[in-house]
Amino acid sequence: MVTPEQLKQWIETGFAAAEVDVEGDGHHFEARIVADEFVGKSRIQRHQLVYAALGDKMKAEVHALSMKTLTPDEAAA
Repeated sequence: MVTPEQLKQWIETGFAAAEVDVEGDGHHFEARIVADEFVGKSRIQRHQLVYAALGDKMKAEVHALSMKTLTPDEAAA
């Protein structure tokens, strides 16, 4: 079973200096991700970046992931 800490680490590996918080029960997760890579991107593009960071883990190991993706400026507001 995937832990929130594992999911956090997997997301962080895909971003240079992201701030990542993950909560969940092993099947359903909620993540708040703040990253410079999100600047100028739509919500869909931001989610695609996270899915790309997770790769095949999203298909096999993570059942459901709800995300709040923010730029540093959005997180500071």
